[in-house]
Amino acid sequence: MTASHTLQELAQLLGATLEGDPDAMVQQCRGLAEATTGDLTFLANSKYKDQLQTTRATAVLVGKKDETPAGLNVLRCEDPYFAFREAMVALHGYRQHPEPMDAEGGISPRAAVHETASIGEGTRIHPFAVVERGAVVGKGCWIYPGAWVGPDAQIGDDCILFPNCVIYDHVQLGNRVTVHGGTVVGSDGFGYATSKGVHHKIPQQGIVEVEDDVEFGGNCAIERATMGATRIGSGTKFADLISIGHGTTIGSHCLLVSLVGVAGSVTMGNHVVLGGQVGVAGHLSIGDRVTAIAQTGIASTVASDQMIGGAPAVPVEQAKRNMLAFTSLSQLVKRVRTLERAAKQAEPTAQDDADR
Repeated sequence: MTASHTLQELAQLLGATLEGDPDAMVQQCRGLAEATTGDLTFLANSKYKDQLQTTRATAVLVGKKDETPAGLNVLRCEDPYFAFREAMVALHGYRQHPEPMDAEGGISPRAAVHETASIGEGTRIHPFAVVERGAVVGKGCWIYPGAWVGPDAQIGDDCILFPNCVIYDHVQLGNRVTVHGGTVVGSDGFGYATSKGVHHKIPQQGIVEVEDDVEFGGNCAIERATMGATRIGSGTKFADLISIGHGTTIGSHCLLVSLVGVAGSVTMGNHVVLGGQVGVAGHLSIGDRVTAIAQTGIASTVASDQMIGGAPAVPVEQAKRNMLAFTSLSQLVKRVRTLERAAKQAEPTAQDDADR
């Protein structure tokens, strides 16, 4: 779905200041390098500012103080990236979900819905989806082919379960939760007791509780707790390929980038950002508003309002210095070896001692 707007209309919608032709029309959003006539683009990172000179876009979203070339239509705003988000909604809208094939009342006859399951008004269930006994699915949900909702699971209103995702038994999802394809919520925690060299499985009797407005990317795994609950706070967003260990609590409005791994029994605060490939050891706490850059290894508790990096994690400026030093490590080794050889050659020999 696309919709056209004049720049004047967009300026009013976005709360932006227009510099240029108010009657110019835009139909879609594209990047600075790819944009052409009829496109709206944006500058949110200064390293791309040179592309303002060459972009063929009809208009560009920029910051209040950004310098722009003459003759370019610009929409000045406080936060160009958020304004770009708002423009995407206005011009493109959200994904339109297809109706289930051969559906009867929104539920395909080829879906398997247990007679004891409860399905809310307006929910759509595609062919080959399964909703097991005692499960409760709220209003206005979309359940795609291959999705499985386990026994006694609870799904809130306006949730989206994309193809081949799995919601295990007794898992609880809040409202407006999105689960992308291949993600598993509520699989057994990695719990074993080792005795005489043999790993014995511990029954995982807990659940997973997911609050409102959470989104899981593709192929994530959120383990159920051994006892109690693994919890994901409201507004938290996961990218793809993320693993959350059993009994962990993640706060509200956190961002976890792809390939993050969080071990069990971790307590994470609100507004935490974990970059790609960050690893978090078990049984520790991470405070509010912590940011960990990519490939950080968190092995001990982190206080609130820290920016960290490296493995093991240290303050980010120290981590950057360590990384720079590491890039010159081979040269440093050569220098040390050269100095060692020179020192050895300068050592007095036994003959020198006899001559003295």
